[in-house]
Amino acid sequence: MWRPGPNRHNIWEIVVHCAYWKYAVRRRITGEKRGSFLLKGSNWFERPDGGAAGDAWRRDVKLLVESHRQLVDAIGHLSAHDLRVIPSGSKVNNRMCIFGIGAHDVYHAGQIQLLKKLIL
Repeated sequence: MWRPGPNRHNIWEIVVHCAYWKYAVRRRITGEKRGSFLLKGSNWFERPDGGAAGDAWRRDVKLLVESHRQLVDAIGHLSAHDLRVIPSGSKVNNRMCIFGIGAHDVYHAGQIQLLKKLIL
């Protein structure tokens, strides 16, 4: 819940942000309609600054894990042809969407590691 400064994201918010984008990429590559993400909103979801929030944190980590599992499952069902398809609302093909979400995760994993070091 710790923030490195005003208007900066905490680890919790990064976790939910990553869950959202895994959902968004899965939705895009499968052609699913928008609006089925568990939380209202998109992209960044404000999370608490302090206090006891153990159950809510665990629910959001579970959301990340489940979003990842669903994305992996959706990718596993794509054919070689499907990888070359440019989904509706995208400028790049499914293959690049998949590479993009991987890079997105690595970027935010690095941010989380930096935040952990700053906390200590």
